[in-house]
Amino acid sequence: MSEKHHIIDTRRCKACGLCVDNCPKEVLSLGSAINGQGYNYVFQEHPEKCILCDICGTVCPDMAIGVVTNN
Repeated sequence: MSEKHHIIDTRRCKACGLCVDNCPKEVLSLGSAINGQGYNYVFQEHPEKCILCDICGTVCPDMAIGVVTNN
C-alpha cells in the first residue's frame, strides 16, 4: 500500500512564502532557523492539520516542498 507524506527540502527553500500563503489548512510557517543560503526556511507549524493536498508543492518555484508517495 502506498503512503503519502509531506516533505520540506530546507536547503532549497528561499522563504518566498507562497506555500505558506496558499496552504488551505494553515499548516506552514516561516521559521527562525536559517539555511545555508541565508533564508528562514518553511516548517510545518501544525503538521496534524496537513491533508496532503500538495498545493504547497504546486506553487513552490524551487521544488523545495511537496507531498511524495512511498511505494
